[in-house]
Amino acid sequence: MIWVDYIVIIVAVLLSVAVLLQRSQDDIKDAFSGEKSELFKNRKTRGLELFLSRASAVLAVLLIVLVVLSNNLH
Repeated sequence: MIWVDYIVIIVAVLLSVAVLLQRSQDDIKDAFSGEKSELFKNRKTRGLELFLSRASAVLAVLLIVLVVLSNNLH
């Protein structure tokens, strides 16, 4: 089933785009300077951030399922 391989490629590209469009929550200089990081700050995501977060999770699960399916079909 060659069509599964094409779907895997499309989902992988979409996942990459969704992850790259997300905004970083932490600054890299905080990791090396020892300053207090607000990594686990209680902040609700809304709008585009929420959509990209959920889309990334769904696409990641879909990618794993499709890769396993593709592996079993070959």
